[in-house]
Amino acid sequence: MTPLQTDIVVIGAGLTGLTTAHYLNKAGKNFLVIDRNPFVGGAIQTASEEGFTFEKGPSTGVMSNETVGELFEDLKDICTLERAADTVNKRYVLKDGRWEALPSGLMGGITTPLFTLYDKFRILGEPFRKAGTNPNETLAELVKRRMGNSFLDYAIDPFIIGVYAGDPAYLVPRFALPKLYNLEQKYGSFIGGAIKMGREKAKTQPKPKKKESNRIFSVEGGLTNFMKALQQSAGADKFILGINNLTITPENGHYTVKGINFQGEEISIHAKQAITTVGAHELEMMLPFVEKTTLDKITNLLYAKVVQVSLGFKQWNGFELDAFGGLISFKEKRDILGVLFPSAFLKNRAPEGGAMLSVFMGGVRRPEIHGLSDEAILQYVKKEMCSIMGLKSFNPDLVRIFRYREAIPQYGADCEARFAAVEALEKQYSGLYIGGNLRNGIGMADRILQGKNLAEGVK
Repeated sequence: MTPLQTDIVVIGAGLTGLTTAHYLNKAGKNFLVIDRNPFVGGAIQTASEEGFTFEKGPSTGVMSNETVGELFEDLKDICTLERAADTVNKRYVLKDGRWEALPSGLMGGITTPLFTLYDKFRILGEPFRKAGTNPNETLAELVKRRMGNSFLDYAIDPFIIGVYAGDPAYLVPRFALPKLYNLEQKYGSFIGGAIKMGREKAKTQPKPKKKESNRIFSVEGGLTNFMKALQQSAGADKFILGINNLTITPENGHYTVKGINFQGEEISIHAKQAITTVGAHELEMMLPFVEKTTLDKITNLLYAKVVQVSLGFKQWNGFELDAFGGLISFKEKRDILGVLFPSAFLKNRAPEGGAMLSVFMGGVRRPEIHGLSDEAILQYVKKEMCSIMGLKSFNPDLVRIFRYREAIPQYGADCEARFAAVEALEKQYSGLYIGGNLRNGIGMADRILQGKNLAEGVK
């Protein structure tokens, strides 16, 4: 087969790759996108069944940078941004078998039953504590030092479970939560730093007409519509899907990408530049020319194994769903990580009077759940839903189980060596760019921003 010719090849048609393609097309670049799946979007997939609309993977994003709004403005004629209802601002945390609203301000932190009296006094004293000096201090160490054990157990741990399905004793804020880390390093305090930073922004930036910063979003009809809109915007003819065993080889100033399609035929692409947006676990096979000692620093990234169970109820008779969802501290010793309530804050996700829920299980501290049978998983879900969601019986009208072996990367102390190895690799091989969630953040907004930066960074 005669090799295809292009200037840029993008490997991976998930959110990062799709955003990269969108901005490459916008800049008039010559490119192709290749992916092992027969569809775009990666783990971001929406399903509609029996009157329910639900996500098989990530459910929402956060508008944490300006690029998100900019991208949706580009797509406004083919994709409609859905801003979550105000109920999304309320979050529950389980303590002693009861849901308690997570406090959103200092006064709420003082009155909540989630924290001990001792730690409430520690919270008041947080602005006066010295900043840490260990750049690789774990999140658990940092929070205990500044806020106390109960704040770690019933605020930070549930938050980390919800975002990373992770363990605060493993994650390093410098990499996993850089905004939080920089608050302490720049201002000496979380609370005081947030106040000072807010004042600085108010002085230097014009007041927005409409508050969008950090607003939770989805897309009308589900996130698959977002993925398809990006493909359409980039040009559907630029995509080659369903190609397995992908490898990249540098040859005489260009890169050759090879793979096998579903018919067993080899496909080959010659490009001046190659951009990878896949997970770290895929790079060992994809980059056979890289020395193992270098590649090991990149591919040894820990991923959380996650099971997601979508539950649809045509008539909901349980706990009032008036929030984003409920998260569960590891200290509670439960068999689920938490429950998301998408039908409470997104439109048309369940029939009138019904509910669409997503139950999350596994994570870094319970990886064995990923390997359980569907029957065993449902037994756990039934027990927990009846215990904490106010259900007298467990009779969902829809049940779907999704397993993800490499669901969420965990940004620990090894990130420093990983990031350095990526930079060295890109410097050694001109025209090779390593993207994906192995760096620059795991959220949808992070992926969108990285995709734009990748597109703008190619020469």
